Amino acid sequence: MLAGSTAAINLIPESIQKALAIDAKPGSSYLDAEHIVFLMQENRSFDHCYGTLKGVRGFNDPRAMRQPSGLPVWYQQNKNAEIYAPFHLDIENTKITWMGSLPHGWRDMVAARNEGKMDTWLEAKQAGDPEYKHIPLTMGYFERKDIPFYYAFADAFTVCDQHFCSSLTGTSANRSYFWSGTVREEPHNPESTAHVDNSQINYKDVSWKTYPERLQEAGIPWKVYQNELSLPVGFEGEEEDWLANFTDNNLEFHKQYHVKFHPAYYSFAQKRVKEIEHLLTVAKFANQEAYQKVVNELEGYKKDVEQYSPENFKKLSKQEQEIHLRAFATNTKDPNYHQLSKINGQDGVEIEVPKGDVFHQFREDVKSGNLPAVSWLVAPCRFSDHPGSPWYGAWYVSETLDILTANPEVWKKTIFILTYDENDGYFDHIAPFISPLSSKKETGAVPKGMNTADEYVTVEQENKRTGKNTGVHDSPIGLGYRVPLVIASPWSKGGWVNSEVCDHTSTLQFLEHFIQKKYKKEVKETNLTDWRRLICGNLTSAFRPIPENQRPAIDFVNRDQYVERIFSAKDKSIPGNFQAISADSLSNIKNNLSMNAGLGLQEKGTKPACAIPYDMEVNLSVE
Repeated sequence: MLAGSTAAINLIPESIQKALAIDAKPGSSYLDAEHIVFLMQENRSFDHCYGTLKGVRGFNDPRAMRQPSGLPVWYQQNKNAEIYAPFHLDIENTKITWMGSLPHGWRDMVAARNEGKMDTWLEAKQAGDPEYKHIPLTMGYFERKDIPFYYAFADAFTVCDQHFCSSLTGTSANRSYFWSGTVREEPHNPESTAHVDNSQINYKDVSWKTYPERLQEAGIPWKVYQNELSLPVGFEGEEEDWLANFTDNNLEFHKQYHVKFHPAYYSFAQKRVKEIEHLLTVAKFANQEAYQKVVNELEGYKKDVEQYSPENFKKLSKQEQEIHLRAFATNTKDPNYHQLSKINGQDGVEIEVPKGDVFHQFREDVKSGNLPAVSWLVAPCRFSDHPGSPWYGAWYVSETLDILTANPEVWKKTIFILTYDENDGYFDHIAPFISPLSSKKETGAVPKGMNTADEYVTVEQENKRTGKNTGVHDSPIGLGYRVPLVIASPWSKGGWVNSEVCDHTSTLQFLEHFIQKKYKKEVKETNLTDWRRLICGNLTSAFRPIPENQRPAIDFVNRDQYVERIFSAKDKSIPGNFQAISADSLSNIKNNLSMNAGLGLQEKGTKPACAIPYDMEVNLSVE
């Protein structure tokens, strides 16, 4: 099960084949499913991952928008008047997956969009590392040979090429939409602060209601699976990256879930109290400030030990106890879940990997028939696909499939949805759908009576939020840029593409629909705005009845040693295959725009397209 072992890598194609070979009952539909499993990975744009995938709206898009310069959006210009187009990132022969992240916060996301002109990516998303600033990394993309499992996965099931993240922000705000449909304490009050920065959310005891709470109230079984939380539990060195959940379970940040009652944290807090008390008796401090810092840390842990005791947990309401236990399921029954071991890579280099099973509780619940109706998986950093970590996530997705298909009867009743929270700093050529501001007619029309102020952050609100004069302009919160979404199930296999507009709140809308049809219960996410419900679909167009599905002819991935392949590139050179576009080339592009809308980089071939529920109507009047 180790990410770097040959045995695990050899399971990658079989995991897809197993899922494809299992059919649900003839005549059944997605409403016959009994388990919905979500996995939200980290920070990859659609073009960055799937721009060269056949049959999707990628680099061959004949309808690519044009910038104010007249050039198609592919050709981005920096402040030195240099223009760069998308270029290939070679995962094997360069150290690209070891070069960290690009900017991916509220300010740079808004700047890259540039009020819809989409022409400032090179400056807004410039690498922070001085060694890489000269590289137009934002324009980099991968091909099938770089991430073969993900291409095979998309070829096997249904990939959504109009799926946008929910906000022009980073991880925590987008995951807040995923879990709760909002980033405000008062979701429909535009004066309620929009939490668009991670620092406003992470461990800040936000308290707006989440969808899992609504499931609990309705009696719908659910659970969130992770190896360990991101609270301090004593991890050292690489243990945090391999074993904790990378602050990707937003429920940790909601006051009503009482995360500090988690036993691993409580034990750590007790241990730290003893360690700090001993330190204060033997250590010499450089000054009073250093001494006071340690004293404050001690007082904090003492307070937590007193407040979050097992006895006090029993005093919580039944609802609070249940949502805590379901939200923070960890692998406590695996004796090695807090440990790493080592494997040998190429040239005898040792690689640290988890010693235990990072899927232990999820695997056991599937085996024992206790997988709930709704599940969320949260991967450790090393398996999250975050650009700041080596791209080992393919194993995590593959292993999820292996677990769910181990018993065919489980897979016959399961829908597995893989998505990504945001695009990091990586370019995508589709301008996100954004809401007009209903109070400013020049921004566009909205349905009569619809107020969209809660979808915006105004200059005044931004200044109030940050406590300074930011100099920014009004900006919609979302939608953000496109990110991958693949829906795997017996009712979505066959290598289809779905082009209905959707975002992270679409998964909530899907659950609303599914639960109402399946259980005859209305579990509505009231945090969602009317505008989002109008614009974003509920994913039901991605499914087809069983008789329509045909097993696709796909090229399965090469069964190489996935992690060792990536690890071996750690010390290779940085990408060097980018080149500014010459004046002659630019002139040719401008003179032949009708022939140069697409880049011609995509694989040959098409995908069958899902029918989408749009009623097209065009009205024309001449005055």
